[in-house]
Amino acid sequence: MMKTCTITQEQENTEGRKNYMEIQMPAYSYNEKLARTITAAFMLDMNPTVEEVADVKTAVSEAVTNSIIHGYGAYEKKDGVPMIRMICEQDGLALTVIIEDEGCGIADIAKAMEPLYTTRPDLERSGMGFAFMEAFMNEIKVISSPGEGTKVIMKKKIAGALED
Repeated sequence: MMKTCTITQEQENTEGRKNYMEIQMPAYSYNEKLARTITAAFMLDMNPTVEEVADVKTAVSEAVTNSIIHGYGAYEKKDGVPMIRMICEQDGLALTVIIEDEGCGIADIAKAMEPLYTTRPDLERSGMGFAFMEAFMNEIKVISSPGEGTKVIMKKKIAGALED
């Protein structure tokens, strides 16, 4: 079976720096490292600290893993391979990362975001994914409906971007 990965990138050179990247990848566990690495490379021209890069990579890893394990784990996509969509945007001092799936969705977002809550105790999941995302990013928003998938929007202010 052929696996596909699509990347698009746009850059706008205006007073307020804006750079945009979108990738779509199959929801396979080995693509989690791809998402982390691409995001880290994308944010490099913002002059982030090593700690900022590590924070973002950890949050992206958790969001992608949640999509794979919880969004698609016990959910069969009707049309082909389940996909994850990742959008990264630089806007001045802020990096926004969006991870979106078309999986089973989340019925109770507040409950899902509680530390130690997991829908997959059978896989010995710790239930700390959203807690880590909240700890490492400045802002996180979760949009989800059962049967409709989930979108996680994470923002991080990058101190190094101040030096440009």
